[in-house]
Amino acid sequence: MSIRPLTPLTLALALAACTPGDDAPPADESEEAMTTRAREIHDRVITLDTHIDISTSNFTAERNYTMDLPTQATLPKMEAGGLDVGWFIVYTSQGLLNDEGYATAYENAVDKFDAIHRMVTEYAPDRIELALNSDDVRRIAASGKLVAMIGVENAYPLGTDIGRVEEFFDRGARYMSLAHTGPSQLSDAHNGEATGTWLHNGLSEMGREAVAEMNRLGIMIDISHPSKASIMQTLELTRAPVMASHSSARALSDVSRNLDDETLHAIAENGGVVQAVALGTFVSTDKASARRAVLDEVEAEVAAEMDFEILGRGGVYRLPEEERDAYREKMAEVRRVAGGRAEERGVPGRVNVADFVDHIDYMVNLIGLEHVGISSDFDGGGGVEGWDDASETFNVTLELVRRGYTEEEIGMLWSGNLLRVLDEVQNVAAMIQAEEG
Repeated sequence: MSIRPLTPLTLALALAACTPGDDAPPADESEEAMTTRAREIHDRVITLDTHIDISTSNFTAERNYTMDLPTQATLPKMEAGGLDVGWFIVYTSQGLLNDEGYATAYENAVDKFDAIHRMVTEYAPDRIELALNSDDVRRIAASGKLVAMIGVENAYPLGTDIGRVEEFFDRGARYMSLAHTGPSQLSDAHNGEATGTWLHNGLSEMGREAVAEMNRLGIMIDISHPSKASIMQTLELTRAPVMASHSSARALSDVSRNLDDETLHAIAENGGVVQAVALGTFVSTDKASARRAVLDEVEAEVAAEMDFEILGRGGVYRLPEEERDAYREKMAEVRRVAGGRAEERGVPGRVNVADFVDHIDYMVNLIGLEHVGISSDFDGGGGVEGWDDASETFNVTLELVRRGYTEEEIGMLWSGNLLRVLDEVQNVAAMIQAEEG
């Protein structure tokens, strides 16, 4: 495993995070005063969410993120909640490992890249701009605009052409995961754990090439979805820090997508960052499952009354893209009606912001504050009570303030740690390119 020493800036931030700050609250601070102080902190720090899924049907001249769409993230919702930076995701579901599958996946990826570029160049260039590095983020945020960045969830669209890594970099991708759910041609995925069935026993040869190529270009390697063996092999190979774009602590919620303590320590040793994710089942499996059991029963009743078929997440993604929003709107109606009935029946409470910040606390205490960040997985399953969409982003900052985090620490959690990793990844790329002449 490549062990990266702390830079002077990182060391200074880490030491500052361990020292009581000048902004420590008075012992008798009222809730109103705390909320006011949290609001001021929220307005000053750069807030950054590393995982917002998109549907390209929401990136047309007639329907786009300048409007108040029923999605969890839109420009108005980001502005209302003070969410400065959104990483919009080029996601591709895992398909067959053949030429037809690769061609379809590539077409999907290009469509999503193009959609994000349309948003920043055609639909809202006065409100949001694409960033490619940390300097861009700070410059754009200081200008008062929102910031867009691009992550690739699943490298399946690479097909068998390693040259597409550079193509995706040129299209604006600044992180990429090598797998999603199910093995890709590059890597095993987390869900193989359920059966112990692995295609590569970690990374394939092309996966190893992809790690080197991402290091060369300056793309952060996202380890949120690959198998543990793939993650550990990636950490052995990479010359740069890695990031987990949307993962939480397995010690608090035992699902294969979360990271166990050994993996968390390995990521910290590498100098990387883990973006805790506000997705209910990842935050508290037990709490979410108890609530879900009641809701499933009631939602099935309501759906039957409305003559509506409820699809699982996989079923939704198998719908033609132009039909997904109509499905989601109808499903939202089912949930609204069912929610009222479920409350009458005593449904268990939702996973909430406090439960989510428990994961941040856990990882901060385990591996250090400089290795922890924040993500939502909005429009991909994410959202908890209190942070259900981008307009409620302030509530995360408020909970951090309530727990005693200083402004500097909150700034590190929201964006500083992730941008530090991006800087180091791009610095390593510059070194590698200089070595190659």
